[in-house]
Amino acid sequence: MQDNQSFIFVCSDAVGETAEAVVRATVRQFTSRDVQVKRYSHIQTEEEIEAIVQEVRSNDSFIAYTLVQPELRAKMQQDAIRYDIRAVDVMGPMMQAYIDTFNGNPKPEPGQRQVLDEEYFKRIEAVEFAVKYDDGKDVKGLLLADVVLIGVSRTSKTPLSIFLAHKGIKTANLPILPDMEAPEELFQPADRMIVGLTIDPGHLLKIRTERLKTLGLPAESKYASMDQIKRELKTANELMKKLDCPVINVSDKSIEETAGVIMKMRAEG
Repeated sequence: MQDNQSFIFVCSDAVGETAEAVVRATVRQFTSRDVQVKRYSHIQTEEEIEAIVQEVRSNDSFIAYTLVQPELRAKMQQDAIRYDIRAVDVMGPMMQAYIDTFNGNPKPEPGQRQVLDEEYFKRIEAVEFAVKYDDGKDVKGLLLADVVLIGVSRTSKTPLSIFLAHKGIKTANLPILPDMEAPEELFQPADRMIVGLTIDPGHLLKIRTERLKTLGLPAESKYASMDQIKRELKTANELMKKLDCPVINVSDKSIEETAGVIMKMRAEG
């Protein structure tokens, strides 16, 4: 480890995503130093906690943990006091409030961990799927996906695919080019939902012009001409009508909003 870096150790007897999400949200509020997050997942023994605590002692760092097993939580608390290190129990106060209010108890750890693992690996698989079948690179993905996004360039197909993937939804996307002949896989029956993404021409012109500036390319490129944009949108609209798929106008929507609409449509099914 580098001497000029600070660390926050995320420790969990499950995956550790909850604690890491809280830690990273906290780190984003500060810009004064370089802080790295190091995660230890699936902790099962007190010896593992002892080893982590010793590592923390030798660094400018502290611990954020989500430990459901009472004996592991107690061990972390005891060692933190013993060695005078800061250890933040991310879920403890909330769990205690639940116990005090509803007289409940945490679920048995092994079963709960399995559920968390399944959800975690489902998301990982979905992200890998989105990357593999991004931008129409392999049309086989159009048959294997849970959701297929179609639309012209700069309608946020790729970031939306990745966002949905983090929700465990396998998503493929296909760019629509002017006068293109759509792949036959798009019309074959499959257990999926096809969603068309459209956008107002003026809004798309602005986005593409800014994109060209970012790339250091001339703004008068055909890519950012209104004639080209209208041709592409015409082709896209015709294909969406042929597919009779739901269409979302993304002109004034964030990725999260568009994803929310898609997930609602899937739920209503």
